[in-house]
Amino acid sequence: METVRCHVWVEGRVQGVWFRGATREQARRHGVAGWARNLADGRVEAVFEGPREAVAALVAFCGQGPPAARVDHVERRDEPPEGLEGFEIA
Repeated sequence: METVRCHVWVEGRVQGVWFRGATREQARRHGVAGWARNLADGRVEAVFEGPREAVAALVAFCGQGPPAARVDHVERRDEPPEGLEGFEIA
């Protein structure tokens, strides 16, 4: 099974609404490795590595977020996988 990597930046009301925690839950549910962190400018940045369909599910989740979030824009960039394991919140 092919492993892919996607790097995303999520804009909107995405801090203080449990966005990173919900993203970690989704990543674990889908078997996706990576990380998520808050940025000083109010965005959330995340990296996902795993099977193509699972990574696509995480990117789709970022377009919606948890119930309290409001996502205005998701920027994404495909990158070469680095062999990440687990999912961390930074």
